[in-house]
Amino acid sequence: MNARFTIIILSFNEEANLPLCLDSLNGVEAPIFVVDSGSKDRTLEIIEQRGLAYKQNPFENYSRQRNWAQANNPYNTEWVFHLDAGERFTPELVQWLNNNFDPTRQVDGYMFSRRTMFLGKWIRYGGHYPNYHLRLYRTTKGKCEDKVYDQHFVVDGVTEVVKAGTDIIDTVTDTLQNFTMGHARWAAFEASEIISATTEKGDVKANLFGTPIERRRWFKSKVFQKSPLFMRSFLYFFYRYFFKLGFLDGKIGLVFHLLQGFWFRFLIDAMVLEAKAKKRE
Repeated sequence: MNARFTIIILSFNEEANLPLCLDSLNGVEAPIFVVDSGSKDRTLEIIEQRGLAYKQNPFENYSRQRNWAQANNPYNTEWVFHLDAGERFTPELVQWLNNNFDPTRQVDGYMFSRRTMFLGKWIRYGGHYPNYHLRLYRTTKGKCEDKVYDQHFVVDGVTEVVKAGTDIIDTVTDTLQNFTMGHARWAAFEASEIISATTEKGDVKANLFGTPIERRRWFKSKVFQKSPLFMRSFLYFFYRYFFKLGFLDGKIGLVFHLLQGFWFRFLIDAMVLEAKAKKRE
């Protein structure tokens, strides 16, 4: 197969999300490779019904799983596009990949905006749109940085931002129970990195004047992480909800910004406080 790029998808018990994800890829001129972490539901059945190439690999963390998937891509294409089973392509992104993506250009990676969907609502404000992420890049130039939480793809080369509207749709959750359970797990990962002083490590440079990803890393490492415990979660929520107009997202937006922008960050700080108290015992 003489493909320009491979779409790599990670899955684990994704029988509800995977069909919608795959349907959104219809018309994309690229092979699909799925790496599954040991699903117990109908995920593998769906993959086989669609005739997709897949492999299973035990899950350690997202960074290692993404890099393993890239290294074991059976199509061995020059470019890869990383996707999660809970994400989808917009029609505009399908069109861009088919008609505008030129793998021979002197560019090594492309960033696309992620369109956050929470309980069926598009979260447009609070700094969540446009929100750019690197997903398409040359395999010899890029990888996922080795971090347990808040990991990003990085490219050793030239990157380009594709204009907003050519988006990846991120279906964050369909229930509040799944959302809070997932974020409770991620809070433990983040607290562990803070305690071990590894939050600033990684391949993404903290640069106020760099790419959108580098600017976010700068804000997190140089401003947020330097602020006092607990106070920073209040300030961050205020910044998102009022200064970045998160209140315009309505009632569902209030739930999202309060949980993701305040409760989640407050929980991380509480776990840090708990760990430090245990060390003093």
